[in-house]
Order: sequence, then C-alpha cells, then structure tokens
Amino acid sequence: MSNPMFEMRLYLLQRLTAILMLPMVIGHLATILYATRSELTAASILERTQSSPWLVVFYTAFVVLVSIHAPLGLRKIMGEWLRFSPKLANRISVLLCLGFLGLGLRGVWALTGAAMP
Repeated sequence: MSNPMFEMRLYLLQRLTAILMLPMVIGHLATILYATRSELTAASILERTQSSPWLVVFYTAFVVLVSIHAPLGLRKIMGEWLRFSPKLANRISVLLCLGFLGLGLRGVWALTGAAMP
C-alpha cells in the first residue's frame, strides 16, 4: 500500500507544475501564432531562437516542468486504470521523467544553439 503523505506530495507537485506551466503554454502558443501569422521562415525562426538566451531559460524550464508533470499523471493512470503496483508505476514514471527530460533538453539545445553538457 502506498503512503498517503507521499501521494499527497506528488498530487501537489503535479498541480504546482500545472500552475507554473500555464503561462508558459500561453507564451509558447502566442509565439507559434506570431511566427505563423508573420509567415516567418524556418531560417528566420532559428536565427531568432539561437540569438536569445531568454529562450534557453524559458524552454529549459518548460521542459523540466513537463518532464515532472506528465509522468505524474501517467503514474496515476498506471495505478488506477491499469492496476500496476505502486512500485512498478513509480519506476516507470521515473524512467519517463528522465526520458522526457533528456529528449526535451536535447531539443532545446538544438533549437537554441546552447552548448550541450
């Protein structure tokens, strides 16, 4: 059986990441709308993203938040709907978090031209 205090902390963490992501999602969608309505080319978009340290910070934070938020939701689905044991659901969600984080940060670094660690 799972620890109720641990479950409450994960619940609150997922809600916190959702709250923090909300303005980022709006900003991301606004950027996409601006780029498409301005008919920017891929080259001009890359030029803009690679000259902005702000975008490195913004999208790195966005990726970190999504990498925490999504696996927590999937963990809940694995436990409630798929009836995975808490131990298995935890392990899978940690692997998903690390995978999302690795792929997402790689994408941010490729898009922004930031140095990969």
